[in-house]
Amino acid sequence: MITVHSIPEAFSEAECTRLVEIARNAEASDARLVGQQRAHDLRRADLVWLDDVEGTGWVMDRIIDLVREANRSAYDFALDAFDESAQVARYGAEREGHFDWHSDIGEGRLASRRKLTMVVQLSEPTAYDGGALEVMPSNHVITAEKARGTATLFPSYMLHRVTPVTGGERHSLTIWAHGPAFR
Repeated sequence: MITVHSIPEAFSEAECTRLVEIARNAEASDARLVGQQRAHDLRRADLVWLDDVEGTGWVMDRIIDLVREANRSAYDFALDAFDESAQVARYGAEREGHFDWHSDIGEGRLASRRKLTMVVQLSEPTAYDGGALEVMPSNHVITAEKARGTATLFPSYMLHRVTPVTGGERHSLTIWAHGPAFR
């Protein structure tokens, strides 16, 4: 059965701190949906795209290794690229940052090729209230591990959400691995 795969300590405490600081010092943009649409009822977050930030190549090196191993051990999907930049998202309580139920596969040249989603928890679990990553692989909901540095992977077609942050702020790193259409 295809489900959610977790990798504890995928990024160290120091690396998580470094990524949060990189995001804080970079110019963030308001999160949009596929097709560049804004819909604050569906998503409220600030994003930093790592391809736009100098000195973050090490992040992609780690991502490639993590996705390769997770795909080999849990999914065996045909993956051939990382066609989109990794993003660091900030979900803040001041505007109840969240991302309602959605799947990452969408219309469009890039979104239609998304096959595997990876989300890394960059914040300490005690740094925020709410903000749970929930994935719905079938008729039940799995709440992702909140330990700092943990990577959670799942097929991009699975419904998932980030519940509203009601206190503090939550940072996460997200990337999609791409490949030919599922068959």
